[in-house]
Amino acid sequence: QVQLVESGGGLVQAGGSLRLSCAASGQTFSTYVLGWFHQAPGKEREQVAAVSRNGDNTNYAGSVKGRFTASKNSAKNMVYQQMNSLRPVDTNVYYCAADADSSCGIAFIPRLYDYWGQGTQVTVSS
Repeated sequence: QVQLVESGGGLVQAGGSLRLSCAASGQTFSTYVLGWFHQAPGKEREQVAAVSRNGDNTNYAGSVKGRFTASKNSAKNMVYQQMNSLRPVDTNVYYCAADADSSCGIAFIPRLYDYWGQGTQVTVSS
């Protein structure tokens, strides 16, 4: 069982930056693929980033590539998402999630994620 708690969301002006953090409990955290997702009101949750088990490989959605950087610190049971050059369209609730099986690596397959945080709101003003 893994519990995930996000933090770091808030209000920022367009062009600004935020760093989201996700604290995880669980002894096998280092074996999990971690993902970041966002969800706007009335829309489906979308994956924006994935980090491999060892943290060496990442995958990003086209809409955030070059602006967002996801990373994992297994020693601290933490996963992060640095978000730069934020745009109003990035306004969403952001969730971290863990894929315990990790058999599909950093491919974007949201249904494989077993554990989810409660989400943190990011609002980007124009």
